[in-house]
Amino acid sequence: MKTIRNYTLTFVLVVLGAFLAVFAYTRFFEKPQVITIQDTQAMRYANLPAASEGNLPDLTAAAEIAVHAVVHIKTQSMRGGWSSGNPILDYFGYRQEPQLARGFGSGVILSSDGYIVTNNHVIEGAQKIIVVLNDNREYEARLVGADPSTDLAVLKVEADNMPYLRYGNSDNLRLGEWVLAVGNPFNLTSTVTAGIVSAKARNIGINQEEYSIESFIQTDAAVNPGNSGGALVNQRGELVGINTAIASRTGSYAGYSFAVPISIVRKVVEDLKEFGSVQRALLGVVIQTVNSDVAKQYNLDKIEGVYVTDLSDNGAAKEAGIKPGDVILGVGNKKVNTNAELQEAVSQYRPGDDVKVTVKRNDSEKQFTVTLRNKLGDTGIIKSDQLVLGAELEPLKPNERERLRIDRGLRVAKIGNGKLREAGITEGFIITDVNKRPVYEVNELKRIISSSRGGILIEGLNPNGEPAYFVFGVR
Repeated sequence: MKTIRNYTLTFVLVVLGAFLAVFAYTRFFEKPQVITIQDTQAMRYANLPAASEGNLPDLTAAAEIAVHAVVHIKTQSMRGGWSSGNPILDYFGYRQEPQLARGFGSGVILSSDGYIVTNNHVIEGAQKIIVVLNDNREYEARLVGADPSTDLAVLKVEADNMPYLRYGNSDNLRLGEWVLAVGNPFNLTSTVTAGIVSAKARNIGINQEEYSIESFIQTDAAVNPGNSGGALVNQRGELVGINTAIASRTGSYAGYSFAVPISIVRKVVEDLKEFGSVQRALLGVVIQTVNSDVAKQYNLDKIEGVYVTDLSDNGAAKEAGIKPGDVILGVGNKKVNTNAELQEAVSQYRPGDDVKVTVKRNDSEKQFTVTLRNKLGDTGIIKSDQLVLGAELEPLKPNERERLRIDRGLRVAKIGNGKLREAGITEGFIITDVNKRPVYEVNELKRIISSSRGGILIEGLNPNGEPAYFVFGVR
């Protein structure tokens, strides 16, 4: 009994001690009070407002305008074919007859009198070009001119009152803006797909031509083989680009497509119509886009513009006073932050044009007036019948042919950067034959080169009359 009383007393004392300890702690050592608030408001679920459907752009008017001005292009060319060179062996089958090759793509009518723009790769090497309108009318087209460096070409059909697209402004395109891609994928005529502008001034390294310009509009509108040369239009039905390439592992649409912006297209078209060749203006700089690595490498205080690493000898930039180490911030009234943006800005000028170039040097901005040059290093306009592979050619005078005892030939009057210079050809060299075919005029030489799929053999005479030949690849 006594043991029970002892346990009871102990229990009471323990409880009392605990109570006193808690009282003392809260009285003299009180901590900040923590309050937890639980929101008891019920979760609300809501459908998107029905009116949001109406906020999506109505692209039907733009599509209706575009489909009538986008054409289906069909090409024919003879490919392959070879001979043993021996008529007897040829008779017994040691030869291959040329095969008829057919191609297809898209194009965009630019004027009521029948000028059409497309991609160079759509019509390259074609002997016959057929244009099919949306209403199934067909015309045979002639090639006005082509520019491999931008992958653009201009065609002409003899027709009047043709539907055409008006130029928009690709500079004003905003990321996320709705656009339509119109073309003829897989020979399916008048196909319209929609997407948004995903990026601008995109360089994807697809064009390996010398002086190539890549400043693509990237979009997620579906573009497939056959869409090449078709239209990229804005919500007003204005032409803002020419569809050119897709990013794909299979050759079909896989999420991204690329269009040449109309800011480049318009200048190329005007040059080809007026001169037969593009008047490419050159700034004469070697540049790098300024990113974090470049900024760190060259101790730049800000990530902006393009860094000048080197200058061309006797180039436009060097002549104007621009130096290696300068950061180009703008060309004309356009800001530039990438190599592609600078290329696009310069591409809108012609040789001989004066343009303001804004650079940053030693933490201060400077402006230079630059007189742009052409491929040959001067400021003149080069006609299409003069320039081949970076060289200006001219026909021989009758007395020169008589002196050299030849009946044909083209003299290299001036040579700039290009395949001929790389091969070792110098000014004054006289070209008499290309791929064993005699040449009498520049256009004939260009046709031979454009139809070649492998190497080029050029034969001719040095200025002293000594025979010489050169071999090089066309790509």
